[in-house]
Amino acid sequence: MQGTYTGLRARGAALFAAGLLLATGTNPASAAQSPKDWHWVASWGAAQMAPEPQNELPQEHWRDATLRQVVHVALGGDRLRIRISNVFGVTPLVVEAAGIGLAKGPGSPDIDPQSAKALTFGGRTSVMIPAGAEYYSDVVAMPHKAGADIAVSLYFNGAPSKQTGHPGSRATSFVAKGQRTLDAAWSGAEKITRWYMLSDVEVQAPRDVGAVVAVGDSITDGYGTTTDGNDRWPDVLAGRIARGGKPMGVVNVGIGGGRMLRDGLGPNLASRFDRDVIGRAGVTHAVVMIGVNDLGVLRRNGEDIPAARAKLVEDLQLAHRQLVERAHAHGICVIGATVTPYAGSDYYRPAAANEADRQQLNDWIRKSGVFDAVADFDAALRDPQQPDRLRKEYDNDGLHPSIPGLRALAEAVPLQALRTTCGGAK
Repeated sequence: MQGTYTGLRARGAALFAAGLLLATGTNPASAAQSPKDWHWVASWGAAQMAPEPQNELPQEHWRDATLRQVVHVALGGDRLRIRISNVFGVTPLVVEAAGIGLAKGPGSPDIDPQSAKALTFGGRTSVMIPAGAEYYSDVVAMPHKAGADIAVSLYFNGAPSKQTGHPGSRATSFVAKGQRTLDAAWSGAEKITRWYMLSDVEVQAPRDVGAVVAVGDSITDGYGTTTDGNDRWPDVLAGRIARGGKPMGVVNVGIGGGRMLRDGLGPNLASRFDRDVIGRAGVTHAVVMIGVNDLGVLRRNGEDIPAARAKLVEDLQLAHRQLVERAHAHGICVIGATVTPYAGSDYYRPAAANEADRQQLNDWIRKSGVFDAVADFDAALRDPQQPDRLRKEYDNDGLHPSIPGLRALAEAVPLQALRTTCGGAK
């Protein structure tokens, strides 16, 4: 899905050497590069799943209605494209029209009228996306800075029989009746805190610009963060990277309730890793923190007998090895993140034996040599006096970190590891 799209050839190379180097902070020498020295890089993205019934987009919002979704991108640039997903659909998804523009800010449905552009697909304003597929838009010229809020508007006249989306957006989307994809002002629009069908925003950038994917569960997805605040730990990491001088895309593919080995609210990580990490444009690194829900559900279900616990830890280790091998085959470095304390969780109520399993898994993550680097999230958040619990100032509910705790996670990612390269055919 990441081959050269037809719209790329149709647009010339003149914009490559202009505003992108300012927007991305690249070296002025890059202005002399030819188009072949540029590539697509994921600047924003979300993991897709089949929403539960209560999280589906209501049927009335599919009939003669426009959905406007605002996303916070990590990279600046001049040229971009979006990817629309029907990966969990069982019938075609028809987008009658689409548009894009610079949002006035997070939580606002209004866009800068000078930036509004129609999106096309193979030169056409409408597109039919087959069941299970994801389609790119044509390339659109839209100069923007790193950290910009971009609004993507999709107009529908009918719903697919099964939806695709990301319920845990922690961002406000907007719905209005009629074809309003290019309307700048959206007074009276209905608000929805979900994302639907929107998988990626990609930017053209020099070849030495890559992207890091943050992989995980609700802690990565942003449980407990501020709606429209962009204060998830991957958002904070994007700010750290930007301050470091070298641009990099940051994509959050956390799913609330996500597990490594079994489906939860969304698909298990072992099954979605290729789509959510390897299949994204320009990915060079991944930070993987997963396992607390695997450990916790075993306990919650009363299945944590010694043999089952031992097998679970072994299965988690094997699954991590599999992910790393697949990532390395595509030149992607993997930073293993330790599992954070959760003894204070009223939901899982882990016993001493379950804490021992967490410690065993974390010790393996640190010392096995499987990973290219380690982000010790456990050490960043644990209470020195009670290492099975989150520090008070970092504790939200015994399982999820507070906003200061999420900032501490972002600070625990070793930036130097994001500057390394790994072998393989990317």
